[in-house]
Amino acid sequence: MSYHESIMSKIVSLQDLKSHLDNLRSDNKKTVVFTNGCFDLVHRGHVDYLSRARDLGDMLVVGLNSDASVKRLKGPSRPISNERSRATVMAAFGFVDFVVLFDEDTPLNLIKAICPDILVKGGDYNRDNVVGADFVESHGGRLELIPLVPGESTTRLVNNIQHCTEEQ
Repeated sequence: MSYHESIMSKIVSLQDLKSHLDNLRSDNKKTVVFTNGCFDLVHRGHVDYLSRARDLGDMLVVGLNSDASVKRLKGPSRPISNERSRATVMAAFGFVDFVVLFDEDTPLNLIKAICPDILVKGGDYNRDNVVGADFVESHGGRLELIPLVPGESTTRLVNNIQHCTEEQ
């Protein structure tokens, strides 16, 4: 399999993801780590966050908001990169095992469908505002909050780009 085919094979439907996870879990107990986000403009903070998430288990699944979902959450000017581009970038990381798109505003249905062992969110969240934390914990899993890299955010990048454009 070529490197390109390997990357593209990581972008899966929910049905295919469940099948992969069922096979991996039945063969050998694997710790499935799940996180989600828009990942519109990937930056150093995302790389740090995702690699640390993968360090928590055997497999990292990234739930990626669809374009429609990002637009509802972030506003009409977003996403900057379309879902196919964002999914391909996520899948290109060696520490990401699977990428699955979801169209809802929250990943709750996705979390319930795959039942991860570890749910990960950034340190800007707390236990009370992480969607799916109760569900994961009720099935014996746990929530992990990963500290953010100070000063790194998509909003900051967008603002910097806009500022540079305005100066020209």
